[in-house]
Amino acid sequence: MFWKFDLHSSSHIDTLLEREDVTLKELMDEEDVLQECKAQNRKLIEFLLKSECLEDLVSFIIEEPPQDMDEKIRYKYPNISCELLTSDVSQINDRLGEEESLLLKLYSFLLNESPLNPLLASFFSKVLSILISRKPEQIVDFLKRKHDFVDLIIKHIGTSAIMDLLLRLLTCIEPPQPRQEVLNWLNEERIIQRLVEIVHPSQDEDRHSNASQSLCEIIRLSRDQMLQVQNSSEPDPLLASLEKQEIIEQLLSNIFHKEKNESAIVSAIQILLTLLETRRQTFEGHTEICPPGMSNSTYSVNKSVLEAIKARLSSFHELLLEPPKKSVMKTTWGVLDPPVGNTRLNVIRLISSLLQTNTSSVNQELIELNSIGVILDMFFKYTWNNFLHTQVEICIALILASPLENTENGTITDQDSTGDNLLLKHLFLKCQLIERILEAWEMNEKKQAEGGRRHGYMGHLTRIANCIVHSTDKGPNSTLVQQLIKELPEEVRERWETFCTSSLGETNKRNTVDLVTTCHIHSSSDDEIDFKETGFSQDSSLQQAFSDYQMQQMTSNFIDQFGFNDEKFADQDDIG
Repeated sequence: MFWKFDLHSSSHIDTLLEREDVTLKELMDEEDVLQECKAQNRKLIEFLLKSECLEDLVSFIIEEPPQDMDEKIRYKYPNISCELLTSDVSQINDRLGEEESLLLKLYSFLLNESPLNPLLASFFSKVLSILISRKPEQIVDFLKRKHDFVDLIIKHIGTSAIMDLLLRLLTCIEPPQPRQEVLNWLNEERIIQRLVEIVHPSQDEDRHSNASQSLCEIIRLSRDQMLQVQNSSEPDPLLASLEKQEIIEQLLSNIFHKEKNESAIVSAIQILLTLLETRRQTFEGHTEICPPGMSNSTYSVNKSVLEAIKARLSSFHELLLEPPKKSVMKTTWGVLDPPVGNTRLNVIRLISSLLQTNTSSVNQELIELNSIGVILDMFFKYTWNNFLHTQVEICIALILASPLENTENGTITDQDSTGDNLLLKHLFLKCQLIERILEAWEMNEKKQAEGGRRHGYMGHLTRIANCIVHSTDKGPNSTLVQQLIKELPEEVRERWETFCTSSLGETNKRNTVDLVTTCHIHSSSDDEIDFKETGFSQDSSLQQAFSDYQMQQMTSNFIDQFGFNDEKFADQDDIG
């Protein structure tokens, strides 16, 4: 490009640089200083490479600007300094990465007391990150020689930019051997154990959240690397440490403290959910997150993780019954006392994730605790919480579609003496799923007939009912589902059969017509489709289309989207 050869027209910066007394601030006041730097303006680069200029640039990003400055311009010079130092000019990278005095000055920012200035921390993190990327050997060697580096990272982990810096250290080094050396070094510094220790009621929410996010990202990064370098002779030491049963037990011990701290509990569950993720190959070699136990998974859930969680299932169940205290929530639909809360929502997400492992001992524990019954009660109690309804729907769909169970040693169990699915029987017999659906549906119809508003869970209830009908006809447990329905009290069975052909059928037909008429469908010649000519009844074809559409929503893609990728909801303080 022409600017690499200094053929661009002379700028005002060139004029300023002709002066012997020009200052760094004068150049930084010029609007095109960043553009000229990135364009490799030779005179400007030579000026910036002066020792005093580099020191001033570093000082700007690590030192608090004067308090008496106008807030609009207070961070002007720190911001421009950061942009100049991260403009990826090789000469600047070389000087910063190889000059010990500049690195020490930059590093001194970490020696400040917490909390760090978040904006300056972002500048510091950005500069050090590009140095790690461009001069990995020099920077890692420098950081290793600073024996307090990991201590300071842990100290400031509540500042998001410092968490980002830790993750950049894991992602910016691409050659396998240097990356493995960094992993071994961080593991020797017990980074995993120290991050787990932060997820404790005694720590504040920012530290909980960032420690949890760091561990989740370490898990995902490690697994991504495992997929890319499948023939690696050395395992990832950080992931191996985190998957140890004693580490998970320590994490759970932290949150099941006598003091129920919602932030710590939710942060810990986020880590567990990430550990329970697996990935599978999709089109063209891409990967996507998928539930453990599903077909085509790349690797299985670590048995130590499942064992540690299973031992604490009763404590998680207790959180469903007695969550951390929350204030009464007044809504336009009434008073929630208590509201669902983030804790219980995440516990249900964890149960959903555990169901997907389809592990015999875990399923048995859930049956004994009646956890499915409790979350079903919550489904109907909290009429308007669709986050909750989605998770309960996923749980029911998984139980209906679950194949033979896995034992801890990877073999398939006989489940019980008759080969039946115990969890499915529990859902129909103990939890009385059919009766609950009929009761809720009738209650809603009565309310609407009196001029009331339709219940908020009715869409999910429709899908659950359709899922049962589908499971009766085509599901992997169709024989057992048919038997369970046949064994219902005669009055309940007759009501269910009538419901399927009348209320549910009419709802499916109405929803299908809505779906079709909302977007007017034409053939390529804009002729109307004549259902009679196709040989299919319009009603039956539309109903079948809607039924197929609904079952499509119960596939693993639906489960993935709502069961695993909704971290963005996890930070909400109050979920009614």
